[in-house]
Amino acid sequence: MSALVVLDLGREAHLELANPPLNLVTGALLDELAAALATLAAAPGGGVRAVVVTGSGERAFCAGSHVGEFEAQRGSAGHERHALDERVAARLASLPMPTIAAIEGNALGGGLELALCCDLRIASERARLGLPEVRLAVTPGSGGTQRLPRIVGAARAKELILTGRVLDAAEAHRIGLVHEVVPAGAARSRADAIAGEIADRGPLAVREAKRLVDAASEVDLETGLAAELDASERIFATDDLLEGATAFLEKREPTYHGR
Repeated sequence: MSALVVLDLGREAHLELANPPLNLVTGALLDELAAALATLAAAPGGGVRAVVVTGSGERAFCAGSHVGEFEAQRGSAGHERHALDERVAARLASLPMPTIAAIEGNALGGGLELALCCDLRIASERARLGLPEVRLAVTPGSGGTQRLPRIVGAARAKELILTGRVLDAAEAHRIGLVHEVVPAGAARSRADAIAGEIADRGPLAVREAKRLVDAASEVDLETGLAAELDASERIFATDDLLEGATAFLEKREPTYHGR
């Protein structure tokens, strides 16, 4: 049987949902995604420096959960599956390196929830995005009610979630749901370019910066500033810091090793 999740490791790793044509989220896909994310989480600081998350084909990044599995998830019988949804989304959101969702086609329901776990979202002009779960009398269950308000604000999130509206790429960009809209077929290449740019930076500093920004909405300002100071002290003790300063003074490009 073909893999439902394909992980290609490297400085700029690629994580592909491979359940075409719609890359629907199934229990089997979640199990494979959890394993791939565990591999990425264990990657050393100088190894994987950015991850591009994509869906196979052009119809969908991921069109959400497989509705055919809903009946088996009723009541307490579905608790383990819903908990797995949450765990996998949380693991993606907590990866130490930056993640970029390359959205070519639909990102709906659980598919958009996976994209919301990424640090950056690049959408093609043909992309459609939304959390239409209430149309099926269910609620977002992989963090959508929590992550969407943190990105677009509570009022806009309520509008989208309570109506189940689906946005085109231009409107998603206007409200800040995606960072950039590119021509059809170009989401992956643009995400790759951004991943390459990130990979050229000091990888330990990038990881620390991501961690600090992620924590900013969860702690008070004083606590956040103290964490920033601690991170600066750790980074100033690295070899990469010396390489960056030396390269700057010598007017050359730095070579960072993540140590």
